[in-house]
Amino acid sequence: MTSTDPALAFPFVGGRPCLDFVATLGKRHATPKERLPDPAALARWLTEAELTVGEEPAHVTARDLADARVLREAVNRLVRAAMAGREPEAADVALVNDAAAKPDLAPQFGETRWTARHPARAALSTVARDAVLLAGGPLIERVKECGNPDCSLLFLDDSQARRRRWCSMDRCGNLAKVSGYRSRSRAATTR
Repeated sequence: MTSTDPALAFPFVGGRPCLDFVATLGKRHATPKERLPDPAALARWLTEAELTVGEEPAHVTARDLADARVLREAVNRLVRAAMAGREPEAADVALVNDAAAKPDLAPQFGETRWTARHPARAALSTVARDAVLLAGGPLIERVKECGNPDCSLLFLDDSQARRRRWCSMDRCGNLAKVSGYRSRSRAATTR
């Protein structure tokens, strides 16, 4: 159930559900790319993020989508404030805490991975709880923004030396390598 449009493909490179959720709005520093244009896209993200109950996609309403987008932006601001060592906005804290306080997905042993009375809302609660734990914990020091100026994705640097620069080598890392190679080749031919 993946999108055939590469622009709407979900990047799962953040290393945490909340960071992958924030990535559903791409290119934040340029012309933003909304990867959740409709409820079906949110249902697809929940499925691809493995935050669904059973095999079927979650039923997502227009209200669920609107709530998800508001939560996503509050999580983004909360995490970025924590990364910068700043106090987050009280409204963002209240919104994320409210979402995190709702019933979340209950893990299950066996073939069914999760259960919930309201799967879409429970999945968003699970994402909000992940954001609270990340922003308020020691791992926030390892969250970085991709080094590609055209990319705004956040990721948890889990490399041993903590020197990771790109959201992913398959995405921005290779682009940087190709750009560097072309620059060096042009410089060599103009000498």
